[in-house]
Amino acid sequence: MGRKNITVKDVAAVLDHSLLRPDITMNELKEGCALAAEYQCISVCVRPSDVPKACEFLKGTGVLVTTVIGFPHGTCTKETKVFEIRDAVAKGAVEVDMVMNIGRFLSGEYDYVEEEIKEAAQAAHEGGAILKVIFENYYLDEEGIIRACALTKRAGADFVKSSTGYAKGGAVLSDMQVMVDHADGMQVKAAGGIRTLEDCLALMSIGVVRCGTRASREILKEAKAREEAGTLYLEN
Repeated sequence: MGRKNITVKDVAAVLDHSLLRPDITMNELKEGCALAAEYQCISVCVRPSDVPKACEFLKGTGVLVTTVIGFPHGTCTKETKVFEIRDAVAKGAVEVDMVMNIGRFLSGEYDYVEEEIKEAAQAAHEGGAILKVIFENYYLDEEGIIRACALTKRAGADFVKSSTGYAKGGAVLSDMQVMVDHADGMQVKAAGGIRTLEDCLALMSIGVVRCGTRASREILKEAKAREEAGTLYLEN
């Protein structure tokens, strides 16, 4: 096993700065967008009603605007999810993170789930956006994660994602490895419980390309200090 030196920019380039708490005010939204712009995080992930404001705050910064669909439980109808996607994209979102219907998946209704993701992917792609599908791994075993990856791939999504952050478990490293191993050309986003630089580096080292987190400031401050000390690296 070796080490690869990286930079603060490399870390920022995988961070989807999460601004999804229900109690976030408009001032906090603006501050969160400013933080993402200062460090050049790849994206902010905001509540659907905040998409126009986030686009306004981030105009000209290069930071992408992401929002969530069917959040946090994924139980609304597929027609509602498709509408949400089209509405979000029309308002400026370029990435959408949709929660799959966990109950239908656990019931073995795989055709329903796949068709829902297919229609969602088509709606996103028609608007030039990308679709990430949130599995909520806490409710799935390894076989379930593998099956979910396969049907998400067939449906045409761009990313698979671990969690909403609202279940009891989040981005467990062993689950993330299963997702990376079975993504089949899709990219992988981790979310849920990513609070430290070490969490982020461990995920990056196995091939995760996005980390959704509220703790971007703390992660990037530590990354800057370690870069200056010459100790910021990935194990590979």
